[in-house]
Amino acid sequence: MRKFFVLNNQIEGDNICIKGTDVNHIKNVLRLEVGTKILVCDKDLKKNYISEITEVSSEEVNCKIIEEAEATSESNVTLDIYQGLPKADKMELVIQKGTELGVNKFIPVKMERCIVKLDQKDELKKIDRWNKISEVASKQSGRDIVPEVSHVYDIKDVQNVISDYDLFIVCFENEKENTIKNELVTIKTKKQTYKVAVLIGPEGGLAESEVEALKQSGAKVVTLGNRILRTETVALSVASIIMYELEM
Repeated sequence: MRKFFVLNNQIEGDNICIKGTDVNHIKNVLRLEVGTKILVCDKDLKKNYISEITEVSSEEVNCKIIEEAEATSESNVTLDIYQGLPKADKMELVIQKGTELGVNKFIPVKMERCIVKLDQKDELKKIDRWNKISEVASKQSGRDIVPEVSHVYDIKDVQNVISDYDLFIVCFENEKENTIKNELVTIKTKKQTYKVAVLIGPEGGLAESEVEALKQSGAKVVTLGNRILRTETVALSVASIIMYELEM
């Protein structure tokens, strides 16, 4: 069953009004007709509804709610990825595949060794595009939320939020002993839900001063083994490992 996201103000009683780019997708790409059943997710309340299309026009698609569907695709792990700004379309790959893997939020981070430099105008355009990529990936993978891509942070911003997490991991190629498994074991038996964050450097890696600052603020620095991974590979590998270890 095809899934679409709406805001809470698009739902009135048993009626849902779908607007925007989804109208063209429903009408001209999927060619869905009146009577077709679709799954509609309220992005604000994170509720799913099995709905039936009652009207299709050039500007909106109206549906009638048949019943509420159980939300089953979200994890007990709230995983946020703090990604050092990478070159080209690598951030898009991290967002698309990370969304499929269950990531809750993406936070781009400007770091000392980032090659990419965004001015305010470029940042707004990029974030808008990245959030659209997240929404498309959410629909494709049947998520009950659309992971947010936030504004760009710097290292000091990151230091200020480390204490908000049960575990904040920094992946660093110069760390040789402490593994991600060691850190996950420390929280695995303590609770049923987890809030975890992972910070990943850009192509040039993290500066020693950045790692030390994060460590002093409570982050746990880990190695991912003897091989050097591309920045986009790290994000997806770590997301998979964390979900495997902690997801119920």
